[in-house]
Amino acid sequence: VGVISKKDALELSMVGPFGRASGVDYDVRVFGDNGGSARVVMAKNHTNVVLVERDGEILQDTRTDDPSDGENALTELLNVADIIEFADTVDLADVEEVLSRQAEYNYAISCEGLKNDWGGRVGKLYASDAYPDDLLTQAKAAAAAGSDARMGGCPMPVVIVSGSGNQGITASVPIVVYARALDIPREKMLRALAVSDLISIYQKSGIGCLSAFCGAVSAGTGAACGIAYLLGGRIEEIEHTIVNSLGTVSGMVCDGAKPSCAAKIASAVEAGLLGLQMYRHDSQFYGGDGIIVKGVENTIRAVSSIARDGMRETDNEIIRLMIGEETVK
Repeated sequence: VGVISKKDALELSMVGPFGRASGVDYDVRVFGDNGGSARVVMAKNHTNVVLVERDGEILQDTRTDDPSDGENALTELLNVADIIEFADTVDLADVEEVLSRQAEYNYAISCEGLKNDWGGRVGKLYASDAYPDDLLTQAKAAAAAGSDARMGGCPMPVVIVSGSGNQGITASVPIVVYARALDIPREKMLRALAVSDLISIYQKSGIGCLSAFCGAVSAGTGAACGIAYLLGGRIEEIEHTIVNSLGTVSGMVCDGAKPSCAAKIASAVEAGLLGLQMYRHDSQFYGGDGIIVKGVENTIRAVSSIARDGMRETDNEIIRLMIGEETVK
Protein backbone atom coordinates (compact mmCIF):
# COMPACT_ATOMS: atom_id res chain seq x y z
CA VAL A 1 0.00 0.00 0.00
CA GLY A 2 1.38 3.37 -0.97
CA VAL A 3 0.69 6.36 1.26
CA ILE A 4 1.11 9.92 -0.02
CA SER A 5 0.66 12.89 2.31
CA LYS A 6 -1.25 15.88 0.92
CA LYS A 7 -1.22 19.22 2.79
CA ASP A 8 -0.83 17.39 6.12
CA ALA A 9 -4.57 16.74 6.14
CA LEU A 10 -5.11 13.96 3.63
CA GLU A 11 -3.54 10.64 2.90
CA LEU A 12 -4.02 8.78 -0.37
CA SER A 13 -3.74 5.01 -0.39
CA MET A 14 -3.57 3.25 -3.77
CA VAL A 15 -3.55 -0.48 -4.52
CA GLY A 16 -3.53 -2.06 -7.96
CA PRO A 17 -3.93 -4.17 -9.89
CA PHE A 18 -5.97 -6.79 -8.01
CA GLY A 19 -5.16 -9.62 -10.40
CA ARG A 20 -8.34 -9.66 -12.44
CA ALA A 21 -8.47 -11.07 -15.95
CA SER A 22 -7.73 -7.73 -17.53
CA GLY A 23 -7.51 -4.06 -16.75
CA VAL A 24 -6.17 -2.27 -13.71
CA ASP A 25 -8.09 -1.86 -10.46
CA TYR A 26 -7.46 0.91 -7.92
CA ASP A 27 -8.62 1.33 -4.35
CA VAL A 28 -8.32 5.01 -3.39
CA ARG A 29 -8.76 6.01 0.26
CA VAL A 30 -8.73 9.58 1.55
CA PHE A 31 -8.45 10.52 5.23
CA GLY A 32 -9.24 13.92 6.70
CA ASP A 33 -7.57 15.41 9.75
CA ASN A 34 -11.00 15.52 11.45
CA GLY A 35 -11.22 11.72 11.41
CA GLY A 36 -13.43 11.43 8.34
CA SER A 37 -12.60 9.09 5.48
CA ALA A 38 -13.76 8.16 2.00
CA ARG A 39 -13.01 5.25 -0.28
CA VAL A 40 -13.55 4.72 -4.01
CA VAL A 41 -12.73 1.56 -5.98
CA MET A 42 -12.36 1.75 -9.77
CA ALA A 43 -12.28 -1.51 -11.73
CA LYS A 44 -10.96 -2.26 -15.22
CA ASN A 45 -11.02 1.34 -16.43
CA HIS A 46 -10.58 4.78 -14.98
CA THR A 47 -14.26 5.76 -15.13
CA ASN A 48 -15.86 2.55 -13.84
CA VAL A 49 -16.52 3.28 -10.15
CA VAL A 50 -17.74 0.08 -8.45
CA LEU A 51 -17.53 1.00 -4.76
CA VAL A 52 -18.05 4.25 -2.85
CA GLU A 53 -17.75 4.51 0.95
CA ARG A 54 -17.93 7.47 3.32
CA ASP A 55 -16.85 7.07 6.93
CA GLY A 56 -17.18 3.30 6.53
CA GLU A 57 -20.73 3.47 5.16
CA ILE A 58 -21.19 1.90 1.70
CA LEU A 59 -22.96 4.33 -0.61
CA GLN A 60 -22.51 2.29 -3.82
CA ASP A 61 -21.39 -1.29 -4.42
CA THR A 62 -21.57 -2.78 -7.92
CA ARG A 63 -18.61 -5.13 -7.60
CA THR A 64 -18.90 -8.58 -9.14
CA ASP A 65 -17.18 -11.91 -8.68
CA ASP A 66 -17.12 -12.44 -12.45
CA PRO A 67 -13.46 -11.89 -13.39
CA SER A 68 -14.32 -10.92 -16.95
CA ASP A 69 -17.51 -8.86 -16.49
CA GLY A 70 -18.14 -9.50 -20.19
CA GLU A 71 -15.09 -7.44 -21.03
CA ASN A 72 -13.99 -9.84 -23.75
CA ALA A 73 -17.35 -9.77 -25.56
CA LEU A 74 -15.96 -7.61 -28.35
CA THR A 75 -13.05 -9.98 -28.83
CA GLU A 76 -15.49 -12.82 -29.36
CA LEU A 77 -17.63 -10.83 -31.80
CA LEU A 78 -14.97 -9.13 -33.92
CA ASN A 79 -12.55 -10.51 -36.47
CA VAL A 80 -10.52 -8.92 -39.25
CA ALA A 81 -12.60 -10.28 -42.13
CA ASP A 82 -15.87 -9.00 -40.66
CA ILE A 83 -14.36 -5.59 -39.94
CA ILE A 84 -13.37 -5.19 -43.58
CA GLU A 85 -16.77 -6.39 -44.76
CA PHE A 86 -18.41 -3.85 -42.46
CA ALA A 87 -16.24 -1.04 -43.83
CA ASP A 88 -17.14 -2.08 -47.37
CA THR A 89 -20.89 -2.26 -46.83
CA VAL A 90 -21.90 0.05 -43.98
CA ASP A 91 -24.33 2.82 -44.84
CA LEU A 92 -22.14 5.85 -44.30
CA ALA A 93 -25.13 7.79 -43.00
CA ASP A 94 -24.94 5.57 -39.90
CA VAL A 95 -21.32 6.40 -39.09
CA GLU A 96 -20.47 9.59 -40.95
CA GLU A 97 -21.17 11.95 -38.06
CA VAL A 98 -18.80 10.32 -35.60
CA LEU A 99 -16.10 9.53 -38.18
CA SER A 100 -16.23 13.02 -39.66
CA ARG A 101 -15.94 14.53 -36.19
CA GLN A 102 -12.96 12.28 -35.45
CA ALA A 103 -11.21 13.33 -38.65
CA GLU A 104 -11.96 17.03 -38.12
CA TYR A 105 -11.15 17.35 -34.42
CA ASN A 106 -8.09 15.12 -34.33
CA TYR A 107 -6.55 16.63 -37.46
CA ALA A 108 -7.16 20.11 -36.03
CA ILE A 109 -5.23 19.41 -32.82
CA SER A 110 -2.49 17.82 -34.94
CA CYS A 111 -2.16 21.05 -36.92
CA GLU A 112 -1.97 22.97 -33.65
CA GLY A 113 0.80 20.67 -32.44
CA LEU A 114 2.75 21.24 -35.65
CA LYS A 115 2.25 25.00 -35.52
CA ASN A 116 3.09 25.80 -31.90
CA ASP A 117 5.38 24.46 -29.18
CA TRP A 118 3.55 21.83 -27.16
CA GLY A 119 4.91 18.98 -25.04
CA GLY A 120 8.12 17.43 -26.27
CA ARG A 121 7.65 18.87 -29.79
CA VAL A 122 8.16 15.40 -31.24
CA GLY A 123 5.84 16.05 -34.18
CA LYS A 124 7.53 19.34 -35.05
CA LEU A 125 10.91 17.62 -34.99
CA TYR A 126 9.75 14.95 -37.43
CA ALA A 127 8.00 17.53 -39.62
CA SER A 128 11.13 19.67 -39.86
CA ASP A 129 12.95 16.73 -41.44
CA ALA A 130 10.09 15.60 -43.68
CA TYR A 131 10.32 15.72 -47.44
CA PRO A 132 7.20 16.88 -49.33
CA ASP A 133 6.64 13.44 -50.83
CA ASP A 134 7.55 11.45 -47.71
CA LEU A 135 4.08 10.56 -46.55
CA LEU A 136 5.28 8.14 -43.89
CA THR A 137 7.21 10.88 -42.11
CA GLN A 138 4.34 13.33 -42.53
CA ALA A 139 1.89 10.81 -41.10
CA LYS A 140 3.90 10.00 -38.01
CA ALA A 141 4.78 13.69 -37.51
CA ALA A 142 1.11 14.66 -37.63
CA ALA A 143 0.02 11.92 -35.24
CA ALA A 144 2.81 12.73 -32.80
CA ALA A 145 2.02 16.45 -32.99
CA GLY A 146 -1.57 15.81 -31.96
CA SER A 147 -0.31 14.01 -28.88
CA ASP A 148 2.26 16.76 -28.23
CA ALA A 149 -0.57 19.27 -28.01
CA ARG A 150 -2.87 17.05 -25.99
CA MET A 151 -0.21 16.04 -23.47
CA GLY A 152 0.97 19.64 -23.31
CA GLY A 153 -2.42 20.84 -22.10
CA CYS A 154 -4.01 22.08 -25.32
CA PRO A 155 -7.76 22.46 -24.63
CA MET A 156 -8.88 21.50 -28.15
CA PRO A 157 -11.30 18.52 -28.26
CA VAL A 158 -10.20 15.04 -29.31
CA VAL A 159 -12.33 12.06 -30.38
CA ILE A 160 -11.20 8.98 -28.47
CA VAL A 161 -10.75 5.32 -29.40
CA SER A 162 -10.75 2.58 -26.75
CA GLY A 163 -11.16 5.24 -24.08
CA SER A 164 -8.00 7.09 -25.12
CA GLY A 165 -7.51 10.42 -26.84
CA ASN A 166 -3.99 9.49 -27.90
CA GLN A 167 -5.28 6.29 -29.48
CA GLY A 168 -8.03 8.26 -31.19
CA ILE A 169 -5.43 10.59 -32.68
CA THR A 170 -3.14 7.74 -33.71
CA ALA A 171 -5.91 5.76 -35.38
CA SER A 172 -7.19 8.69 -37.44
CA VAL A 173 -4.64 11.41 -38.22
CA PRO A 174 -2.30 9.30 -40.44
CA ILE A 175 -5.28 8.31 -42.58
CA VAL A 176 -6.37 11.94 -42.96
CA VAL A 177 -2.81 12.88 -43.95
CA TYR A 178 -2.68 10.18 -46.64
CA ALA A 179 -6.18 10.97 -47.92
CA ARG A 180 -5.45 14.68 -48.23
CA ALA A 181 -2.07 14.16 -49.89
CA LEU A 182 -3.39 11.63 -52.40
CA ASP A 183 -6.72 13.36 -53.00
CA ILE A 184 -8.67 10.28 -51.91
CA PRO A 185 -12.48 10.69 -52.03
CA ARG A 186 -14.05 11.48 -48.66
CA GLU A 187 -16.20 8.34 -48.68
CA LYS A 188 -13.12 6.15 -49.06
CA MET A 189 -11.38 8.00 -46.23
CA LEU A 190 -14.33 7.47 -43.88
CA ARG A 191 -14.45 3.76 -44.65
CA ALA A 192 -10.70 3.55 -44.02
CA LEU A 193 -11.24 5.28 -40.67
CA ALA A 194 -13.81 2.62 -39.81
CA VAL A 195 -11.23 -0.08 -40.56
CA SER A 196 -8.60 1.66 -38.42
CA ASP A 197 -10.90 2.32 -35.45
CA LEU A 198 -12.37 -1.18 -35.38
CA ILE A 199 -9.04 -2.98 -35.73
CA SER A 200 -7.63 -0.79 -32.97
CA ILE A 201 -10.63 -1.56 -30.74
CA TYR A 202 -10.47 -5.26 -31.61
CA GLN A 203 -6.89 -5.51 -30.43
CA LYS A 204 -7.57 -3.54 -27.25
CA SER A 205 -10.72 -5.50 -26.39
CA GLY A 206 -8.60 -8.51 -25.47
CA ILE A 207 -6.17 -6.41 -23.45
CA GLY A 208 -8.45 -4.10 -21.46
CA CYS A 209 -8.73 -0.33 -21.41
CA LEU A 210 -5.87 0.10 -18.95
CA SER A 211 -2.71 -1.96 -19.24
CA ALA A 212 1.05 -1.71 -19.06
CA PHE A 213 0.93 -2.40 -22.82
CA CYS A 214 1.05 0.89 -24.74
CA GLY A 215 -2.23 1.40 -26.61
CA ALA A 216 -0.42 3.29 -29.36
CA VAL A 217 0.75 -0.10 -30.63
CA SER A 218 -2.85 -1.15 -31.30
CA ALA A 219 -3.80 2.21 -32.78
CA GLY A 220 -0.67 2.49 -34.93
CA THR A 221 -1.40 -0.96 -36.30
CA GLY A 222 -5.00 0.07 -36.92
CA ALA A 223 -3.90 3.22 -38.73
CA ALA A 224 -1.63 1.22 -41.03
CA CYS A 225 -4.52 -1.12 -41.82
CA GLY A 226 -6.71 1.89 -42.59
CA ILE A 227 -4.05 3.25 -44.93
CA ALA A 228 -3.76 -0.15 -46.61
CA TYR A 229 -7.54 -0.06 -47.17
CA LEU A 230 -7.32 3.53 -48.38
CA LEU A 231 -4.80 2.45 -51.00
CA GLY A 232 -6.92 -0.43 -52.21
CA GLY A 233 -5.55 -3.21 -50.00
CA ARG A 234 -7.80 -6.13 -49.20
CA ILE A 235 -7.94 -8.70 -46.44
CA GLU A 236 -4.64 -10.48 -47.12
CA GLU A 237 -2.70 -7.22 -47.18
CA ILE A 238 -4.39 -5.97 -44.02
CA GLU A 239 -3.86 -9.25 -42.15
CA HIS A 240 -0.15 -9.25 -42.96
CA THR A 241 0.12 -5.59 -41.97
CA ILE A 242 -1.25 -6.48 -38.53
CA VAL A 243 1.08 -9.44 -38.04
CA ASN A 244 4.18 -7.59 -39.25
CA SER A 245 3.39 -4.57 -37.09
CA LEU A 246 2.68 -6.54 -33.92
CA GLY A 247 5.86 -8.53 -34.46
CA THR A 248 7.81 -5.26 -34.35
CA VAL A 249 6.58 -3.08 -31.48
CA SER A 250 4.54 -5.30 -29.14
CA GLY A 251 5.76 -4.86 -25.59
CA MET A 252 6.21 -1.09 -25.59
CA VAL A 253 5.12 -0.05 -22.12
CA CYS A 254 2.53 2.49 -21.06
CA ASP A 255 3.67 4.54 -18.09
CA GLY A 256 0.82 7.02 -18.01
CA ALA A 257 -0.22 9.99 -20.13
CA LYS A 258 2.82 12.24 -20.58
CA PRO A 259 4.83 14.05 -23.30
CA SER A 260 6.74 10.93 -24.34
CA CYS A 261 3.46 9.44 -25.62
CA ALA A 262 4.07 11.43 -28.80
CA ALA A 263 7.34 9.63 -29.46
CA LYS A 264 5.70 6.26 -28.81
CA ILE A 265 2.91 7.16 -31.23
CA ALA A 266 5.44 8.05 -33.94
CA SER A 267 7.18 4.71 -33.39
CA ALA A 268 3.88 2.80 -33.54
CA VAL A 269 2.76 4.51 -36.76
CA GLU A 270 6.14 3.86 -38.34
CA ALA A 271 6.04 0.19 -37.30
CA GLY A 272 2.54 -0.18 -38.71
CA LEU A 273 3.50 1.34 -42.06
CA LEU A 274 6.68 -0.75 -42.10
CA GLY A 275 4.44 -3.80 -41.71
CA LEU A 276 2.43 -2.66 -44.72
CA GLN A 277 5.53 -2.03 -46.83
CA MET A 278 6.99 -5.40 -45.87
CA TYR A 279 3.99 -7.18 -47.34
CA ARG A 280 4.01 -5.00 -50.45
CA HIS A 281 7.64 -6.01 -51.00
CA ASP A 282 6.99 -9.75 -50.54
CA SER A 283 8.39 -9.85 -47.02
CA GLN A 284 6.66 -10.96 -43.84
CA PHE A 285 7.02 -12.51 -40.40
CA TYR A 286 5.90 -16.12 -40.01
CA GLY A 287 4.40 -18.18 -37.22
CA GLY A 288 7.20 -19.09 -34.83
CA ASP A 289 9.07 -15.83 -35.42
CA GLY A 290 9.16 -14.68 -31.81
CA ILE A 291 5.65 -13.98 -30.54
CA ILE A 292 4.05 -14.38 -33.98
CA VAL A 293 1.55 -17.24 -34.20
CA LYS A 294 0.24 -18.64 -37.48
CA GLY A 295 -2.87 -16.72 -38.47
CA VAL A 296 -3.75 -13.09 -37.74
CA GLU A 297 -6.46 -13.91 -35.20
CA ASN A 298 -4.10 -16.17 -33.27
CA THR A 299 -1.40 -13.48 -33.28
CA ILE A 300 -3.84 -10.89 -31.94
CA ARG A 301 -4.85 -13.29 -29.16
CA ALA A 302 -1.22 -14.03 -28.35
CA VAL A 303 -0.37 -10.34 -28.03
CA SER A 304 -3.49 -9.80 -25.90
CA SER A 305 -2.32 -12.55 -23.56
CA ILE A 306 1.14 -10.97 -23.27
CA ALA A 307 -0.36 -7.56 -22.53
CA ARG A 308 -3.14 -8.69 -20.21
CA ASP A 309 -1.43 -11.43 -18.24
CA GLY A 310 2.29 -11.40 -18.99
CA MET A 311 2.75 -7.69 -18.29
CA ARG A 312 0.81 -7.63 -15.02
CA GLU A 313 3.93 -7.42 -12.90
CA THR A 314 5.29 -4.85 -15.34
CA ASP A 315 2.36 -2.64 -14.36
CA ASN A 316 3.14 -3.11 -10.66
CA GLU A 317 6.76 -2.14 -11.24
CA ILE A 318 5.79 0.93 -13.27
CA ILE A 319 3.50 2.07 -10.44
CA ARG A 320 6.35 1.61 -7.95
CA LEU A 321 8.63 3.77 -10.06
CA MET A 322 6.00 6.44 -10.74
CA ILE A 323 4.92 7.02 -7.14
CA GLY A 324 8.28 6.28 -5.52
CA GLU A 325 9.39 2.81 -4.50
CA GLU A 326 9.67 3.78 -0.85
CA THR A 327 5.88 4.36 -0.74
CA VAL A 328 4.97 0.85 -1.90
CA LYS A 329 5.18 -2.26 0.30
